[in-house]
Amino acid sequence: MSETTVFSIYNERDEEIKQTLKEVYDALQEKGYNPINQLVGYILSEDPTYITTHRGARNKIRKLDRDDILQSLLKSYLA
Repeated sequence: MSETTVFSIYNERDEEIKQTLKEVYDALQEKGYNPINQLVGYILSEDPTYITTHRGARNKIRKLDRDDILQSLLKSYLA
């Protein structure tokens, strides 16, 4: 009997979001910002100036949809 592997595009997407947020967090921290405050400001307003351009952080986070970020964060928090 062979086992079926369950593949979910949502798990991959969540991992992509997690990795991007980690990279953006690190870039903000390196530049001396409070990463949590800056990320919350960006998520609430979608104003890219909350995110530094250091290490391409602004470009990375703008590739993500805010709704996807929020869904991923909630799933992770409530899991």
